[in-house]
Amino acid sequence: MSHQESQKLDNVNPLETRVEDVIERGDNDFLDDNHDQDEHSESSQSHQAVDESDSSEDEVAPRNTIGDVPLEWYKDEKHIGYDIAGRKITKKERRDKLDSFLASADDSKNWRKIYDEYNDEEVELTKEEIKHIRRLLKGKAPHAEFDPYAPYVDWFKWDDAKHPLSNAPEPKRRFIPSKWESKKVVEYVRAIRKGLIKFDQPKEEPRFYRLWGDDSSSADRTKHLAYIPPPKPKLPGHEESYNPSLEYIPTQEEINSYQLMYEEDRPKFIPKKFTSFRSIPAYENAIKDSFERCLDLYLCPRVRKKRINIDPESLKPKLPSRKDLRPYPSTCYLEYRGHEGAVLSISVEPSGQWIASGSKDGTVRIWEVETGRCLRVWEIGEAVQLVAWNPLPELPVLAASVGADVLILNTGFGNEEEQKRVKELLHIGTPTSDDSDDMSSFLSWIQDEKYDCIRLRHYRTVSSIEWHRKGDYLSTVMPAGESRAILIHQLSKRLTQRFPFKLHGLPVSSVFHPTRSIFFVATKKNVRVYDLLRQKLIKKLETQLREVSSIAVHPAGDNLIVGSKEGKLCWFDMDLSSKPYKTLKCHPKDITKVAFHRSYPLFASCSDDCTAYIFHGMVYADLNQNPLIVPLEILRGHTSYDGRGVMDCKFHPRQPWLFTAGADSSIKLYCH
Repeated sequence: MSHQESQKLDNVNPLETRVEDVIERGDNDFLDDNHDQDEHSESSQSHQAVDESDSSEDEVAPRNTIGDVPLEWYKDEKHIGYDIAGRKITKKERRDKLDSFLASADDSKNWRKIYDEYNDEEVELTKEEIKHIRRLLKGKAPHAEFDPYAPYVDWFKWDDAKHPLSNAPEPKRRFIPSKWESKKVVEYVRAIRKGLIKFDQPKEEPRFYRLWGDDSSSADRTKHLAYIPPPKPKLPGHEESYNPSLEYIPTQEEINSYQLMYEEDRPKFIPKKFTSFRSIPAYENAIKDSFERCLDLYLCPRVRKKRINIDPESLKPKLPSRKDLRPYPSTCYLEYRGHEGAVLSISVEPSGQWIASGSKDGTVRIWEVETGRCLRVWEIGEAVQLVAWNPLPELPVLAASVGADVLILNTGFGNEEEQKRVKELLHIGTPTSDDSDDMSSFLSWIQDEKYDCIRLRHYRTVSSIEWHRKGDYLSTVMPAGESRAILIHQLSKRLTQRFPFKLHGLPVSSVFHPTRSIFFVATKKNVRVYDLLRQKLIKKLETQLREVSSIAVHPAGDNLIVGSKEGKLCWFDMDLSSKPYKTLKCHPKDITKVAFHRSYPLFASCSDDCTAYIFHGMVYADLNQNPLIVPLEILRGHTSYDGRGVMDCKFHPRQPWLFTAGADSSIKLYCH
């Protein structure tokens, strides 16, 4: 039996349960009597019962005169209530269950007896009372002489009547239509047509309704002002007693410490002990407290607020654990040192064996990834802003941006056939320019004898270099608001073509699509997506940022991340919308570079705050499922120099490793 069922059984009146047991059990001889004899005896015995109950002297007054008091109060007491004289009524000694069972077995009239718990005595029911109870349980009237189906007496109709109530003839107005009524009908019709009388429109039941909606916010309940109860004052406790316990009375040291506290922190009431009520002085703040209470009641505005009990933990997004998203770079494994100035750019070879770096000290270096050994150094003489390794492993060339020039360097890796092909590709017989006269004014192809490479001389400083996936095309960006600010060079034919679209703003960076002929151009405010084959604009992505600093494209090509100079990182789902799917405020300073991993669901961002953030970015094949973005790790280790922090970051093409280049002239490798 459950706890609730036991409580229900305890709340049942024992007198009622005993009566039901009496009726269900019954006396076999008494219940087996003939029904006709019962009806015959009911009429005679009922008159006697009525006559006996007419005398008030026979009625026995209850002995307990304390009123309707719960008997639970006397559960643990030896008495039950008080009599008229105020004396305690002691409880009778209750027999145990075995003795009561044996006594009931010997007593033939035990089934008639009911224990009155209120007066603490046993009451024996008479036959008449049992009959009344039995009739009530059957749904009948308690008295047998009561006829519930008495014949109806129509006092205004008499079959033997000689004269009707009125013998006057029917009036004429009952048969002729009323002219006054017809006039009123015409007036009503005219008023309805003119709009003077408007009918209440019937309520239209909504076709659809909320299955789990809340009815408390319906308009019907908000039409009237609901009563808002005033705030209840705090009830006095043990401290406000005139004779409190010793633990509530503060010592003199505690009272002195109260004086050193601020007034708002000081206790409002200090308990005191008095011998009697008469020795209690008047409360000095009684008028002030009552006045403030009155102000609270009629001046303090009260507003009904709908409280929603929501666990704050349930509002957090359900993200997977970082342990389940491994591997990802977390610790610094290797450090490459050799540059004397800030390392501005790094690039990883497609096989992941070597890494190239360009520094402010005017050198380009190639490092071995596993050992940290510097293999080759080019002394350029000017600050190297950008380096980019060709994505084709069989074409080991490196593009480096030095001011307004872009150098296509031969790294010297590969077999003899590859080196022969590279030398033929980087050899120009005579200095050439593009055939068109307008192109020769701002670009020229020059053979550099010092480094045995090709030098692409632009008319302005180059701010971005990006290789096409086939390795034959190279795009350069110059911060100018003209169409010639973005150029696409073909290395095999030594041709340069201008970007065939009008630029809306200063370009910052450009990226080729990993698999399709789509070109991304990032200006300071927006990112535009162009189709190079169809020669048209596909989409314009609104970043809603102050200034874009860098972009990176997901290997699948449908998602894009954009870093800004205000420390915000935007994730774009191009199939979803032209506005950011997620905007992450992760860095307190400018974001210098963002990067995606080729094979692992990882992307990173680096900033001038000397940190690099690693994120888990899973893109699902199901278009109905949004990308999953989870922050994983914050990589630290670089120091700030001249207000700059981490300048560039690149992922290893095969391993979940991250390379970072800092303004402290060091390159760090973070592994899992």
